[in-house]
Amino acid sequence: MMTTFSLRNLGSALLLTCTTCSAWAQSDDLVGFEFQPPATAQTPPPAPPRCEFADLQVPDDVLIYAAGAYSGRDLAVQIDQSGHAATQFDIAVNSPSRPVILILGAYEPSIWNIGWSEGTHILAVLATGYHRQVVSGVQQTVPQLISSYDNRGPCGYQYIGRNDNTGLNPLARKLFGKPVDLVYPGDESGRILVGEPLVAGTRMLTSAATPPSSYSDPQAPLAGKAGLTAAVTKGLIRPATEADAIRWAEEKAAAQPKRDVPPIAGKGLPSPTPPRLRNAYMVLQPFTYPAGLYGANSATFLIERGVPEPEGKPGHSAVYNFNTLTCSGATCGH
Repeated sequence: MMTTFSLRNLGSALLLTCTTCSAWAQSDDLVGFEFQPPATAQTPPPAPPRCEFADLQVPDDVLIYAAGAYSGRDLAVQIDQSGHAATQFDIAVNSPSRPVILILGAYEPSIWNIGWSEGTHILAVLATGYHRQVVSGVQQTVPQLISSYDNRGPCGYQYIGRNDNTGLNPLARKLFGKPVDLVYPGDESGRILVGEPLVAGTRMLTSAATPPSSYSDPQAPLAGKAGLTAAVTKGLIRPATEADAIRWAEEKAAAQPKRDVPPIAGKGLPSPTPPRLRNAYMVLQPFTYPAGLYGANSATFLIERGVPEPEGKPGHSAVYNFNTLTCSGATCGH
């Protein structure tokens, strides 16, 4: 369709008449145009945290209690990417007559699950340690400070245990103006009672806002023993047997050049040492070593012929490979 325009001279002004302008205005394909002007200045980054509880009023009668251990109760989950399975401490605080400040510390990544008796007032919680530390159960109005090695926390990191707690008093004085009143060492159960003995029937409270389960990392593969158990369930590995160990030694001996040595009475010719079977597994399918296979969590792996070398890091574990008839790891032959 042809569009027509007309010009009329109205004094010094010109009037433009468009016969299709009303059609443009009524077009149904027009929508709003959202536009956010760019910021004229960048927002400065937040200031790094400081080793302090800002605005915390510490009364003279406050009790400062420290509690912790190397680790708490083992969990089959992870709360960080350290490769270490998480542990949990259950801290029951019973101090209805005087307010309490808690300093909690462990080496392993730990969940500090806190409950308190009716009438107990917890003023603040500091959680410290090497790997990630998180606090569960306290009300959101209670100030918290997390300072670990892993998060490069402003207060550094402390371990709390039965013996050397050298750094606790200086840290408590810096934060609260007084030393720690009492240290409560934990054990492998992870249960620690802080304060006065509990009387039967005492009502205990906790907050459901941050349950321990809220901290598990679903993206992190299971570490250590939990990771090995999961791999067995999936059929990727199975517990190794004495027959597997003997087979390794026999195949290794057959592949070695004949040695010109005399037999030993009661033993015969020297032969390769079979793999140790403590925490030993036969690798049956492509597999990734779980993280944290160090120290007591180390294992022995025998890779079946035709199965590729597993991904990941075996840690302190010994790895016997039927494909190459070699062993790698510090404990090979031991």
